[in-house]
Amino acid sequence: MQDTAAPGSASRAAASLSELVQFRTVSSRTGSEVDTGAFEGFIAALARLYPAVHAALELERVNGHALLYRWPGTGHGAASRPSVLMAHYDVVPAGDPDAWTRPPFSGHNDGTFLWGRGTLDDKGQLVAVLEAAEALLGVGFAPAHDLYFSFGNNEETAGASAAAAAELLEVRGIRPWLVLDEGGAVAGGAFPGVRQPAAVVGVAEKGILDVELLTRDPGGHASAPPRMGATARLARAIVRIERHPFPQSLPAVTEEMLRRFGPHTPAPMRAVFANVSLLRVPLTWLFGRLGNETNAMTRTTVAITMLEGSAGANVLAATARANANIRVAVGETVAGTVERLRKIIRDPNVALRVVESNEPSPVSLSTGAQWDLVEQSIAATFPDAIITPYIMMGGTDSRRFTGICDAVYRFAPFSMDVPARASIHGVDEKISLETLCRGVRFYETLIREL
Repeated sequence: MQDTAAPGSASRAAASLSELVQFRTVSSRTGSEVDTGAFEGFIAALARLYPAVHAALELERVNGHALLYRWPGTGHGAASRPSVLMAHYDVVPAGDPDAWTRPPFSGHNDGTFLWGRGTLDDKGQLVAVLEAAEALLGVGFAPAHDLYFSFGNNEETAGASAAAAAELLEVRGIRPWLVLDEGGAVAGGAFPGVRQPAAVVGVAEKGILDVELLTRDPGGHASAPPRMGATARLARAIVRIERHPFPQSLPAVTEEMLRRFGPHTPAPMRAVFANVSLLRVPLTWLFGRLGNETNAMTRTTVAITMLEGSAGANVLAATARANANIRVAVGETVAGTVERLRKIIRDPNVALRVVESNEPSPVSLSTGAQWDLVEQSIAATFPDAIITPYIMMGGTDSRRFTGICDAVYRFAPFSMDVPARASIHGVDEKISLETLCRGVRFYETLIREL
């Protein structure tokens, strides 16, 4: 458990998160590698840590270990405007524990930070939701409209639980008015020239596509190598992909983000961002060169993430393969992306196989009642932040809900500087107690307004 009591109103949330981090709920695409006991233990701990929630809300398990809570509304037609708050409690592996300052599954509390895998991604958000609900129930609050909490167990492996939860709601005729999941955060150093923290709210996600590149050759002894064997052919294909990036564009969401950042940038940039529509072409070019994150905002990206060749040092590879992890830009399609990849490689002897794919999500509006509610709740909790929509580079469980809801947003109510963002899926993941406390306040504000 934690070493010291956290100060003030964060103490209960910190104690709960500390305990929950200790459950090694690591997800894997290989079922035998999943410790089901850890998932069961986590679920049992929730019932003990949040007794009011488990007394007042209906709970059902989805797809084994995913959790769907329903908080019945008290108003007339309470079921007609339901909302869904989302999080996931599975985590990625911690890697080498000796590389961590504190053990990754210790839940260590040093009085300022709470350390461990999942503190930011995404057990911290789950705790913030439940802490807010527990506190509101303690003062007799009940929502006017039905409110659902959907907590996934296999988000990190793009598993089926979130889709099963969305399908369950759809079968019951439930179309959420608002869905809010993890995603953007209150980010420091998020954009060049902007000193204020930026509360970036994902209104869409790029598509995710894994394509296997495969080449074949007779193989044989490495002492007599042929020209353009399997590995050489694969290497040439990879170099061509690297040298021919996908074309750039500046989506409307990114334009809006620049307009919102504009008044908070130095004078030369302010003038440029005030005329973003007129300067679209040079801005798009500039974004491609400012850095990896800004470049990814403007195009479909391709990363070669896995390579496989011969199993022996003196054996020619009979097959060579690589995995291309592709993030498909909003407005593009999986099919169009694969076809463009074929044209870039220009080699019929390099076979392409789609391993897994998700189309880019629809774009939710950054205007209207749902957006205004999220924006107002952020402003009440983080008054110094610039609030802006953006397109997420990664994927979340919320993409499974876009078929039943037009207002799907992605925002974690936590302050994250550059090192904090780097720790997600990295080493020394931790959350400050003050940030955790603010996250609870955000959800209290949001739930009251809902």
